[in-house]
Amino acid sequence: MGRYVVRRLLQMIPVFVGTTLLIFLMAYTLPGDPVRAMFGDRGADPATLAHIRHDLGLDQPLIKQYWDYLTGMVLHGDFGTQIQSGRPVTDVLSDAFPVSMRLALIAFGIELVLGLALGIVSGLKAGKLRDNVVLLLTLLLISVPVFVLGFLFKWLFANQLGWVTPNVQDSMSVSELFLPATVLAALSLAYVARLTRTSIAENLRADYMRTAVAKGLPRRRVVGVHLMRNSLIPVVTFLGYDIGSLMAGAVVTEGMFNVKGVGYYLFDAIQRQEGTTVVGLVTVMVLIYLAASLIVDLLYAVLDPRIRYA
Repeated sequence: MGRYVVRRLLQMIPVFVGTTLLIFLMAYTLPGDPVRAMFGDRGADPATLAHIRHDLGLDQPLIKQYWDYLTGMVLHGDFGTQIQSGRPVTDVLSDAFPVSMRLALIAFGIELVLGLALGIVSGLKAGKLRDNVVLLLTLLLISVPVFVLGFLFKWLFANQLGWVTPNVQDSMSVSELFLPATVLAALSLAYVARLTRTSIAENLRADYMRTAVAKGLPRRRVVGVHLMRNSLIPVVTFLGYDIGSLMAGAVVTEGMFNVKGVGYYLFDAIQRQEGTTVVGLVTVMVLIYLAASLIVDLLYAVLDPRIRYA
């Protein structure tokens, strides 16, 4: 197991470098000039613009800029500085990351509990009324765009019923984040429920299930141990990678509910052509995805004893 982890960590290095290089090149080749945007409509003389670009290192080749960014991040934890405000990107990360992490964890909990519960209920009664109800509900969640669902939830639960506040305040309490987290988790919840339902329905007809029943094992053990451990492998794969998606895909949700997390600052940085901020925020997302992929692979051995890593 130890050697496998070391190999996976070594494999992550070229993936991380290639991904961040691609993001860096895309961010710094976008149309527009962030230095010129600092002056707005007033404009500035070419000599001043050239001097600022030189101080920021923007007159260097892109590969040189990327190397400086990569070495600064790895050796000193420096993700660069915002061009227009001069604020370190690490300060932006310290403000945005805890908010998005809390939002993503609440959404992940909703997705995990409700998604698995609906999938288990539906899979154990495949073809019955409750199965059809779950399939219809999850199809509805998949079909409705997130901005429409967010508007409906905000109008109903905040404006009409008054159960929650329409916008998140600075306290970022669980009660304030629950509504945006529910909207964020809705699509993934539907996929988890359907994936769990399909996996359980297929494994119910497997030979090892018939063998376990023929041996006279209690139904609780047959379902809770034999069925669930084998059925949850594809679900765990989806859940592991979805952690990163919940944080990176919250741009619309955070904007609708005024949640100042990673998605909020990422959208703002793209609008203001702050390439340094975009690269820094996305770099953190890449690290989360890589860590999640490693954890998912290690969980396979826990769920299925037949899987062994050398």
